Amino acid sequence: MQLSYRQKLFFYFFVVFALFTVAIIIFSQSQERKIRTEALEEKLEVYTEITQATISKGGNLDSLLILFPKEMRLTWIDPKGKVLYDNAIDELEELDNHAKRPEIVQSKTEGSGSNLRLSSTTNLEYLYYAKDYDSYTIRMALPYNVEVQQFIKSDNLFLYYIIILFIGAIVLVNFVSKRFGDTIKQLRNFVVSSENVVDVIDNQFPKDEFGEISEKIVDNYKELKANKEKVSQEREKLLQHVQSSEEGICFFSREKEVQFYNGLFIQYLNTLVDEVFTSPAVIFKDTTFAPFQEFLSDPKGVKYYETQLEKHSKTFSLRVNVFEDESFEVILNDITKQKKTQLLKQEMTGNIAHELRTPVTSIRGFLETVLENKLDEEKERQFISKAYNQTLLLSELIQDMGLITKMEEAPSSFSFEPVSLVKLLEDIKSDLEIPLKSKNITLNWNLPETINVKSNRNLLYSIFRNLTDNVIRYAGENVNVTITKYNEDNDFYYILYADNGKGIEDSQHLNRLFERFYRINEGRSRDSGGSGLGLSIVRNALALHKGSITVKNRQGGGLEFLMKLPKA
Repeated sequence: MQLSYRQKLFFYFFVVFALFTVAIIIFSQSQERKIRTEALEEKLEVYTEITQATISKGGNLDSLLILFPKEMRLTWIDPKGKVLYDNAIDELEELDNHAKRPEIVQSKTEGSGSNLRLSSTTNLEYLYYAKDYDSYTIRMALPYNVEVQQFIKSDNLFLYYIIILFIGAIVLVNFVSKRFGDTIKQLRNFVVSSENVVDVIDNQFPKDEFGEISEKIVDNYKELKANKEKVSQEREKLLQHVQSSEEGICFFSREKEVQFYNGLFIQYLNTLVDEVFTSPAVIFKDTTFAPFQEFLSDPKGVKYYETQLEKHSKTFSLRVNVFEDESFEVILNDITKQKKTQLLKQEMTGNIAHELRTPVTSIRGFLETVLENKLDEEKERQFISKAYNQTLLLSELIQDMGLITKMEEAPSSFSFEPVSLVKLLEDIKSDLEIPLKSKNITLNWNLPETINVKSNRNLLYSIFRNLTDNVIRYAGENVNVTITKYNEDNDFYYILYADNGKGIEDSQHLNRLFERFYRINEGRSRDSGGSGLGLSIVRNALALHKGSITVKNRQGGGLEFLMKLPKA
């Protein structure tokens, strides 16, 4: 059975006080016994002195015995140990030599000696006392009977007093151990019990230093528990964030042991290595991560490292954050799309500069001609008109670029609502009436009047306006454009936009028609006008509508655009 703290405390104090009490009793008893024995020896010494005086005067020892206790045994011994007189023995010749008796030996060295032993002559136990007088030794002996024992025996009054003190001390120890034990028990109950016990335990500690310490421990425990819960919550948040992160994250100890990682880290890791692994520790062995391994082998106090890894047509960013305890995290991120976007932006920047160079150069040339040469009014007006047309081209390019940028970077800025497709086509036909007539192009549609598209009207207008502008610029003259609905489902309308114009002879160009500034031949867009972004706007606008568009050559000539638009 396991003892409680109070029981252990009581037991320890009990043992200490018991040992202390026993030691005091033994010491006091032995001291009192010693004192009483010395007192008895002093009395025997008096008898010895009387005997010595009698012997020195030549008196009769037998007559002396009437002065001594009747049990007293008197022995007179010469220096060689021969017994000259012994009142308890008649035949002295039969006695052994007494030179080696303990009390005799002691008296020879110390002047006097005593011993409690059994007599080999009388077979009685005696308390012997011997005193040496150079020429002889006188020994007195009293039988160790009840009377002598009682005289030598110590007084028990002190023993009773010590026992009473011991009992009182034990009662006090019990009280103290209970007081300490109850406080410790409360602390134990606080630690091992549920939170419901906390309020019960509060303010029940004794009003002393130990109670203050206990209350402080309780307060610190509460604070620690609250902080632990906060840390646990924050840890859960962090783990949820890591799991839902779009980056692959893995935490390692300073000994390079895996502590935690998300699934995306393993996915990216296996994309970079040749074989499939389930443990992130492969990052320390595979040669693909050689730059990272080199950094870890000698970080030189650097806490952050970043590099890019390319493999299997993928580009990954690898970042390392080293913490204060030398543990670290590794972050893998697939930046293939960003890399391509960066390249596209660089290409787009070059294309824009290229596209701007021609109209700006033309405007500059026309205006320099007007300023530096004396021209007639008609010629001057002609050059200014050409410069104006180039500014229109620039304006259109800037407007189209702004629209594409807005669709890519702020798609949420476009609001969607039901738009009547037939009404929108009527507006386009009205707006382009003059250029359509100039090239004898007819714009017809075979659509239900009730067809409504969930769309942003401006974007939907841009889709069909750009398709029609392309027909006007590149399809030739005497062209028929037809717009029909060839299918529908629960969510989308499937629209066909077809013309019977020139079309595109080499079909390899069809897949690239929607690229920005793409030209089938250099100068086609500039000769015919336009920004070179029309079909790119069409594709992006349809993607924003969660739709799509494809193009193919039409049998008999011309192009067919098949698009998908969401129902209102």
